[in-house]
Amino acid sequence: MDLWNLPTLELAKRLLGMELIHTNQQGTTSGIIVETEAYLGPEDRAAHSFGNRRTPRTEVMFHEAGTIYTYFIYGMHVCFNIVSGPIDKPEAILIRAIQPVNGIEIMKDRRGNIKKEVQLTNGPGKLSKSMGFSLEHSGLKMNECGICLKEKVAVPPQEIEAGPRIGIQYAEEAIHFPYRFWIKNNPYVSR
Repeated sequence: MDLWNLPTLELAKRLLGMELIHTNQQGTTSGIIVETEAYLGPEDRAAHSFGNRRTPRTEVMFHEAGTIYTYFIYGMHVCFNIVSGPIDKPEAILIRAIQPVNGIEIMKDRRGNIKKEVQLTNGPGKLSKSMGFSLEHSGLKMNECGICLKEKVAVPPQEIEAGPRIGIQYAEEAIHFPYRFWIKNNPYVSR
């Protein structure tokens, strides 16, 4: 897929409007990607791979673009990322929010007592739980494991907003990099 040859910041914008689909034994869930966050590897203090840090968790980031990278935050929430750099250039894109399309009842079952549909997927931990993503997906390839992307909505450049990433207070100057992208005025964007 030519998508995986795009530079990370370009890919983070290009993913907006694509449908992220997961099919497993419970059924199919999907949603339109409305918010992403790019991490530019060894030079980016906010990236898990800053300074070329290689650990059992980050090893997946050194794989080819299109590899899935999942990890725990706060010891309880899974975050779903797609590796985006060339082999041995550990970059990734966090999928921060999606707008549900299919399997909304399955999502509601997975998330439990949700009052508003917008709360199903308006943040990285919420969307991972709704979509059934787990640590076991880390290292698998997109489009080869029941998780795939499909063209859905073309998002014109003027409809894409950019700003600083969220939850990276430790990252010194990288706190201010405008590497978070979202579809303007979409109610499912995380904040």
